[in-house]
Parts: sequence; C-alpha cells; structure tokens
Amino acid sequence: MANALNSKTEPHDPGNDDAEKAPLLREPREGLPDVTADPDALADVIAAVSAGSGPVAVDAERASGYRYGQRAYLVQLRREGSGSALIDPVHCPDLAGLDTAIGDTEVVLHAAHQDLPCLSELRLRPRRLFDTELAGRLLGYQRVGLGFMVERLLHVRLAKEHSAVDWSQRPLPEDWLRYAALDVEILIELRDALEEELSETGKLEWAREEFASVLAAPPKEPRKDPWRRTSGIHRVRNQRALAAVRELWYARDEIARERDVSPGRVLPDAAIVEAASAMPRTPSELLGIKQFGIKLARRHLNTWIKAVDRARDMGRPELPRPNAPGDGPPPVNRWADRAPEAARRLERARATVSGIAEDVVMPTENLLLPDSVRRLAWTPPATVDPESVAAFLRSRGAREWQIGLTASPLATALREAEKD
Repeated sequence: MANALNSKTEPHDPGNDDAEKAPLLREPREGLPDVTADPDALADVIAAVSAGSGPVAVDAERASGYRYGQRAYLVQLRREGSGSALIDPVHCPDLAGLDTAIGDTEVVLHAAHQDLPCLSELRLRPRRLFDTELAGRLLGYQRVGLGFMVERLLHVRLAKEHSAVDWSQRPLPEDWLRYAALDVEILIELRDALEEELSETGKLEWAREEFASVLAAPPKEPRKDPWRRTSGIHRVRNQRALAAVRELWYARDEIARERDVSPGRVLPDAAIVEAASAMPRTPSELLGIKQFGIKLARRHLNTWIKAVDRARDMGRPELPRPNAPGDGPPPVNRWADRAPEAARRLERARATVSGIAEDVVMPTENLLLPDSVRRLAWTPPATVDPESVAAFLRSRGAREWQIGLTASPLATALREAEKD
C-alpha cells in the first residue's frame, strides 16, 4: 500500500466537495514508459521481465464499439524489479517471447475472461492466474470494478475517463497512455490485499480453483444464429420479418468485417428491427427510417434493400422459426403449468443455494451457475442423493469447492420438494 502512495497523487483540496475522497493516482512511479513498438524494444521488455521477480500484472486495451472484433490495441504489464511496459500489438503482434519469459509465473489480471482471448491471439497465454475481479466476487463485494476495489483496499483513486476510448487510433495521446500504465501500477498490491482477505475468510483455495478453471476453459465456440441477439428483436412478430433481420444482420456484419468497424457504427440494431418490420422496397423508403441516414449506412442503401428483398422472396421452408429452442429446460415461467413438480424442485433448490450464498457471503451465481440449478431441478438424477447430485454438478463444470458446499443440501431440497 505504501508503494502505491509513492506514485504522484493529487492532494486533497479542503475547499472541494471531493476532499474526503482518497487521493487520485496521477503518474506512474517511475514515469511514463515509452511505447514498445519494434522488435528491439520488445526484446528489452522481455529481458526486463525475465530479470524481475514475483507476479506479473497484465492488462489489455481493446477498441470495443469502434473496431470489428475484440483484439488488443495496447498491452500493459508490470513486475517487481522490471517496472512497467506498454506494448503496441499492432507493431508487435507476436508476444510468444514474452510468454516464454513469464513461463509459469502467476499473471494478475482484472476480469481475466475479457482479456485472455485477445492476449491468446498475441500468443501470450498465462499458466497461472490471479483474477482480482473474480476474487472480489468471491469475497462478496457489491462492486468489483478496478477503480472501486483500488480505492477500497489501497486508498488511492484511479482516473477512469479513458476506459471507453478508441484505442486503435495512432498515435495514442499521452494522457491515455498514462491511464493505461496506471491500471497495472497497483494491480500486484491489490492482488496481495485480496489474497490476504481470501486467506482470512477461508476462501483462498476456492479462489485458486476458480482461477484454474478460468484458464482451463476452452475458447468459446461461435454462437449459433448470432443475429438472434439483435437488440429489440422481440418486437419482430412474424417469420418473414425475422428473415429480414437475419439478412440485414449478415449484410451489416460483412461490411463491418471488411471495413474493420464495429457493426453498430455501420448500422444500429434499432435500424435493422425497424427495417425488418417495415420491409421497404426502395432506397427512398429506407431513408424514411432515421438511422439509415447515418454516413456508413447511407453508403450501402442498395445492400440493405437487397437483403430485405431476399427475405421477401424466400419460400416458407427457408424462413427462420421464432424463438428457436435451446438444449435446456423451457423458460421458468412455464414450469408451473407444464411441470409443477419441477417448479417445486426449483423453488426449493434456489432457496437452498441462496441461503448458502448468504452464509458464505458471495453472489449466488458465483456459488453455483443458475443454469445448473435449473437443469438439476428440471431433470434430477434417477436416485437423488449427495453423490448423484455431485456427479451432476461436476458434469456441468462445477468446481469441487462448489460441490462440497451445495451437493448435500441440494439433494435434501430435491427430496423435500417431492413431499410437497
């Protein structure tokens, strides 16, 4: 904690309403490092990291909302004895050498599930992990943003005004780089404070299981029918309009991919839904929908009309079905009518998990995935006992600490539900 305060901070202003706040961290303690953007400079960073000691703090900045995909446009790291480094992955797209230097050293990330995929694209794949956000969830923190946790545990503040900027632009402004460097400046100190709290509350081994599970998780498979996640699609009432949503979504995705632009900047979801509902026949009719007047959308009016025409001309067998069924139970609001015994089981199971989560002070979803609870209640084992429930939860990816806390109480809850 003392080290964090060795960095330059903004002093309290007694005449300011914010005077009671923790001091604002303004400058990296060794100054702002140069951006590493060529092989020689990267070799120097790798050598420095190799010579350092202890965990390696890592962060990545993406250009969500600006560029297509989720690749990294800046990678930050810090290690004791190595200092901080800022790496430009546009010019240094292969970090395999850095990965080798880190080896099985613990890597500290905040919200690792967000950064691991883009780091993997750069061939930086941690073998050991400490996730400060996940640690906060296991400890029952109501807020787990990096800024909040740093202020709570280290008593300094991080400026967050650059969190949603376009990190793909070059050159990157100095104040953005300073913000990025500060995000890893105190990450190891935060990790140490969280580890101490995890140990004091008996949750350290749970956390280690969770961190290992995050690293072991396979890459997400491409989502089936991604167009069905179009915001506002619930307002589309017939199959032909759904087909128009699908055709417009894929047309937009192709343009966005080719131009390396976030799809929402090509055409907002609201425009897709409105066009699918109206089924315009001409570019002038399309321009009657306000969102099609934005610059990128207006350039492709004929593309949008062709997409709508494809949907209009489809035979009935080609039209998508609404509410495509998944592989799990039906929506819970239908259980009482369709399967009242399953509804009773779910009520008991949810109450049981909620009670245990309250006892161990953490969100229920971190104790056990809600989907696992639903599936267990819908199709319980033929013989309900702690062993069969444990086997079911294990098959759904539950960790041993979760199974140890919940299997026996859930078996009891399911049996009691059958008596209701």
